[in-house]
Amino acid sequence: MASASSFSATKFAQPLPLNGTTSRSHDKHQSFFDPLRTTPSSSSFLGSTRKLRLSSASKLKLLANPNRRSAVVAVSDVVKEKKAKSTTNLLITKEEGLVVYEDMILGRAFEDMCAQMYYRGKMFGFVHLYNGQEAVSTGFIKLLKREDSVVSTYRDHVHALSKGVPARAVMSELFGKTTGCCRGQGGSMHMFSKEHNLIGGFAFIGEGIPVATGAAFSSKYRREVLKEVDCDHVTLAFFGDGTCNNGQFFECLNMAALWKLPIVFVVENNLWAIGMSHMRATSDPEIWKKGPAFGMPGVHVDGMDVLKVREVAKEAIGRARRGEGPTLVECETYRFRGHSLADPDELRDPAEKAHYAARDPITALKKYMIENSLASEAELKAIEKKIDEVVEDAVEFADESPHPSRSQLLENVFADPKGFGIGPDGRYRCEDPKFTQGTAHV
Repeated sequence: MASASSFSATKFAQPLPLNGTTSRSHDKHQSFFDPLRTTPSSSSFLGSTRKLRLSSASKLKLLANPNRRSAVVAVSDVVKEKKAKSTTNLLITKEEGLVVYEDMILGRAFEDMCAQMYYRGKMFGFVHLYNGQEAVSTGFIKLLKREDSVVSTYRDHVHALSKGVPARAVMSELFGKTTGCCRGQGGSMHMFSKEHNLIGGFAFIGEGIPVATGAAFSSKYRREVLKEVDCDHVTLAFFGDGTCNNGQFFECLNMAALWKLPIVFVVENNLWAIGMSHMRATSDPEIWKKGPAFGMPGVHVDGMDVLKVREVAKEAIGRARRGEGPTLVECETYRFRGHSLADPDELRDPAEKAHYAARDPITALKKYMIENSLASEAELKAIEKKIDEVVEDAVEFADESPHPSRSQLLENVFADPKGFGIGPDGRYRCEDPKFTQGTAHV
């Protein structure tokens, strides 16, 4: 294995050559991609045909994680090391920074309110919160176009918010009300919005990945077969470390690479699959390495720093939009709460939780923006106040909204509108007087 000093802020793996050559010699073609370059001629992944060389400016001081075989960059170091050919060394403009900060604050405040409402009996079932992982959702989704698609997991509230689904609609869905984005029928784990191209939260691990792969195939088909030249839509598939030993994950990596689909597979590795440590569950804990096995770039990035995530996301999304194929990105992050609100969170080491709490992605971004004069304390406080009002309004709206009627129960369950199936005679089964004999009427 290469030493830690051989890697830049993100670790990129070169896919094996497709012509059968397997030479590992360190010749002029063997190099790592520098994600901090911004010129078009060099902003390519190693999965492309262009040969790139690691910039000395991108060799950063690494913070070793004793639980991994290699290293992770210390928070915020990368943003100070960037040497772009421009009038500024900053990775973000003031306008971009304020948008990113607001989105992260919205995600955090919304989830904190969800915890309150859950314990007050306003929400039911399992509710999985996203606290601590905001840099991943914001870093990727805020770079998308409206037409791009997002496929999420059961931890999907913040993905929905980042994609533009109104806080009122998300909170109402959590309350099980008709004004929710799924009319109260989806709940916490099944956020969906056709308008915003949020193709769903999915409750079972791995089941969203084939759906995301299909969405990406649809984009490619529309562009190449139906000749819709403006269809450069990209799909993001979010999932966790616990999914990455699941068969659907590998099957979809294969299909996406084979067909060069415009998709980015985003692994939110929060190190724990419910109560199972990632280090105990997989033979090689470095998930990003699985990309090259299927002929696509594999990338590892510090998922606790939104600026690092954005740099990687720009390249991965741009690569997909240019028709260069998929990318596997492993974002090493951490959830600040238990697996769900029903989880007492007693299995994780308190020292581990304290370590990641000290690396809060929102605190890191706030510090960076103030230190680099991108925003004042007053401006950021104003954003926080605005978001508090948005979340309070969402709760009031959800609380006052009506519950679904009983007649809605079987809608969108079966293929026919009435929900009971169609008989051999072509008539709805429910119209047969014998259909409901001996059963309770809905």
